[in-house]
Formats: sequence, structure tokens, C-alpha cells
Amino acid sequence: MTYFEELAARLDRFEHVSDDVLLDIVTGEGSCAWLYANELEPEWTNNDLTDRKLAAQICAGCTARWACLELELRTHGGQSLGVWGALPAEDTRALYPVWLARRQGGARP
Repeated sequence: MTYFEELAARLDRFEHVSDDVLLDIVTGEGSCAWLYANELEPEWTNNDLTDRKLAAQICAGCTARWACLELELRTHGGQSLGVWGALPAEDTRALYPVWLARRQGGARP
């Protein structure tokens, strides 16, 4: 199983969770949402690589990480930008067709 196949399989548990519930999880439990709500946003550098690393660090320990990634795949999929679920946009866009194939009935063990 490839890296992206493993990630897509990990998201299977969210397949029947509604977008509204996912949004509630992400905004209620997400580390980034908590930081923002408590005015503890990190200092962004406007350097893509540095900011991506900082965002990935915030996401890495987040309890809403997988719900966040699922929601991003549903809403932006192959056109994702930024860091979602600790994945940079390039990885999220690469994951999208693998995730979509699973949702359309393919590639399940």
C-alpha cells in the first residue's frame, strides 16, 4: 500500500459523516481554530516554506487533523491550497484522486 493509499484508508471512517459535523469538529477542536480564538496565532513569516512548516507543526498534534483533511478533500480536493491535516497542498492534491477512487468504490481491502 502506498503512502497516499494509507492516508485515504485512514479517512474511510469519515465517509458517512456529514460536512456540517466535520466543520463542527474542525472549528471546535482544531488547534488552529483554538489558537485563533485565543489570539495566539503564530507569527507568520510570509515565507512559503517556513509558514508551511509552522502550520504543519500546529496540525501534527491536532485531534481534528483527520476530520480537517477529510473536509478539505470534500470541499477543495484537487485544488487544495495551504496546509490541511498537516499535509502541504501538493500532498493533499496528490491524495485527492486516491481518496476519490476509494469513495467511488475502488481500491478497498
